[in-house]
Parts: sequence; structure tokens; C-alpha cells
Amino acid sequence: MAHIHLDQLGHRYGSDSSENYAVKPLDLAWNDGGAYALLGPSGCGKTTLLNIISGLLHPSEGRVLFDQQDVTDLSPEQRNIAQVFQFPVVYDTMTVAENLAFPLRNRKLPVTEIEQRVLTVLQMLGMQDKAHHRARSLNADDKQKISLGRGLVRTDVNAILFDEPLTVIDPQLKWELRTELKKIHQQFGHTMIYVTHDQTEALTFADQVVVMYEGEVVQIGTPQELFDKPRHVFVGKFIGSPGMNVLDAEPAGSAVIIDGHHIALQKQLDGKAPLQVGIRPEHIRLSPDGDIPLQIFRIEDLGRHLVVHGYLGDQQLSVVVPEGAAVPDNPGIELDAERINLYRDDILLEPVST
Repeated sequence: MAHIHLDQLGHRYGSDSSENYAVKPLDLAWNDGGAYALLGPSGCGKTTLLNIISGLLHPSEGRVLFDQQDVTDLSPEQRNIAQVFQFPVVYDTMTVAENLAFPLRNRKLPVTEIEQRVLTVLQMLGMQDKAHHRARSLNADDKQKISLGRGLVRTDVNAILFDEPLTVIDPQLKWELRTELKKIHQQFGHTMIYVTHDQTEALTFADQVVVMYEGEVVQIGTPQELFDKPRHVFVGKFIGSPGMNVLDAEPAGSAVIIDGHHIALQKQLDGKAPLQVGIRPEHIRLSPDGDIPLQIFRIEDLGRHLVVHGYLGDQQLSVVVPEGAAVPDNPGIELDAERINLYRDDILLEPVST
């Protein structure tokens, strides 16, 4: 495995203008043996970044270092990378076992070692009974499992890169394979980088999640850190279901004012410029005695809980109500002051404690 360092790396497609960065200049390190996810919406630059790491794409600027060695000009083969793509890449005329053995035979490993590794991966993927089936006879789910297996069968790689590998997979199988990938990482300690737009995939797979937005890394953290302390409004809205509420507010010392209502904080604010209040729907309570009225316009019953959507003045707000709890008529809301995050220009503020 390798420690991967992206040194002042950036990439543009076609134009020299800084406005056309697909990946804005960044300095980022991936620890040897870590499990990482690159998370963000389509077009945010995550696949571009992955292809630069693998060597499929040469960056416009900066360097790629593996264990402090500059590999920027090396091919994927020279970097010793395994990559699994969104759509299955298999040899249809080969059997499942032959597909898995192919990268090992290319490296001229002993036959007994090849057979053992192929058997291990077949067991990981639950495909022992299809080992001798031709790939062309399999469905899309099984073909993608072969692609995953080809990435996992080698133990000598510097890193294994996954580019939205479960997109074409059945939802139930997707959950099983995510769990299996996590077990594989814990067992073998491969450096793994997993690209996805699905927050569930990212948060269940990775120890550290790298969130990208408009070509920029806006936060790196554990799933809990991203949920509790999103450092950018985009992260708060993107992580969670529903995402974080973001409300325009005015500072007032140790309180904020939203639609004329004072909400006490446990912190002292500096300055008088407008700001944004970020609060998770899970950290708001509906109450018949609440001082801040909420005008409800929709209630979603998700089984495990209700999601109540309403207006605070002219701003929309969502509240998660636990299963079995009643929704009061004409309720007010109470915000957990300890769970409020404050933002200015979409960036998390660090208020002065009182």
C-alpha cells in the first residue's frame, strides 16, 4: 500500500481560465491503508480527481506522490493501481474464475497462489457456484461483482480505486457488497478510495469522507464530524436525510433573530453582519407551547419517523418527529441551542464562548 499525496494539484479542461477548473488547486494526503470516500454531486470533480490519482489523466498543475515518489508522469500500470469502474469491465468469453485469475496470471504468480486467491474472492462475493459460468451468461449485478473481484484479487497494489462501482447493482445486493468491502478493508488494510454521489455508501464505507463541491474539497472528516459540524452549508445540506436546515438570521450578542424571533445561543457573537443558522431537523422539537410558530404545509410518514415541513416566516424548515409522537395543532418550535451551527457566506463560524 502507499501513502498518496496530491501536492498543489489542480486540473482544467480545455481552457487556461481559472473559472474552468474541474478540480481547484488543493493539497491533500491519503494515509497508507486508509479507507476514503470522495463524495459529492455529479460534476463536482471527484471522478477527475480519481483518474488523476490512477494515472488515467495528467493534471494541469501540481504533482502526485506515492510514498514521496513523484508518479505524475507514470501510467496506471507503473503506479500499480487497481481500479473498478462504474460499469462492469469483464471478458465475456472467460468464466468467472478465469476473469478473476487474469490479472494474477499476467503477473506470473504461481498456479497454487492464483487458485487460492481466486477461491478467496469467490467466497467474498458469494459466487462459488458460478465460478465456471461464462461471463456473457451473467446479469449486470454478477458482472459488476466480477469487476469488484478483479480489483480485490491482487494484494500487491498501492491502492484500490472505486468509481461509483455499485451504481448498476440491485439495492439489496448493494448493501451486502458495501458491508463486504468494509470487511475486506479491515482484514487486508488496502488503501481504498471510493467515489460516490450516495452519502449512505460514503458514510458506511469510509473512515474519512472527502466532500467535494464545484471542484473544491470543502471538508474532510469522519461521518460523525460531517453530521455534527459541517464546515460549509453545502455539506450540511448534502449530508443527512433530510439535510440541515439553513435559515437567514441577524446576530444579537448571545442570540440570533429569525423572522423577528430571538433565539438564545450558548455563545457570544462578534459583529453585526447577517449570518445563517444551521440546525439539523433531528435537533428541533415541536411543542404546543413553543414561542416560535411553525406553519406546516406537509407531513411525510417514513415509518421510523415523521418529517414535518413548514414555514418559519417565509423560510422553509424541516423537523424530524420520532415514531409514535404526536404532531400538535398549530405548533411552535424549540431549537437545541447546543446543536446550532452558525455560518457566514456559507462558511462555519467559530463564535466566541461566553
